[in-house]
Amino acid sequence: MNDRAPAPGGLALIQALVNTLDVESGADALDTAQGRAPFDLAPGAEVAAARELRESLRVACLAHAGHGPHAVTRPLGQLLAGAPLLVDVSAADGSASLVPADPSPLASRVAAAIAEAAAAGTWSRLKACEAADCLWAYYDRSPAGRSRWCDMGVCGARAKMRAYRARKSPRGGQ
Repeated sequence: MNDRAPAPGGLALIQALVNTLDVESGADALDTAQGRAPFDLAPGAEVAAARELRESLRVACLAHAGHGPHAVTRPLGQLLAGAPLLVDVSAADGSASLVPADPSPLASRVAAAIAEAAAAGTWSRLKACEAADCLWAYYDRSPAGRSRWCDMGVCGARAKMRAYRARKSPRGGQ
């Protein structure tokens, strides 16, 4: 839905996963082999787990934008508790990073991406659009980090028009 650039680093994986569901139309990319391919998911239980992870990630993204959850989900921390990470230290420069112990499970890759983004201070910039019919994940590149919509020209414009109409209606001024 939005025209923003993808999130940096591992957050792009999380953004892509959250955005596999078009909330407005109900289309779920995880229903197709092509939509599952970027996440190395096999049909069945892996897809069900990915959907649960997706919605918990969406709740976290909504929280980053200052919004309450859109649905009741299992806490993200619980979903990632079984995703072991290892410390990888580069022989070349001594830098350290967290990597999935097993790069196959999606939860491990998501946990590593969150850890990397948290260390870089970018995790809280991955947000979900305020529009209830959108909830698209986007990376907030605004200087103050206060953007509310995935696309100001679509979701932001709709919200501002609704607010304008509410103010101009006979009941809006009460």
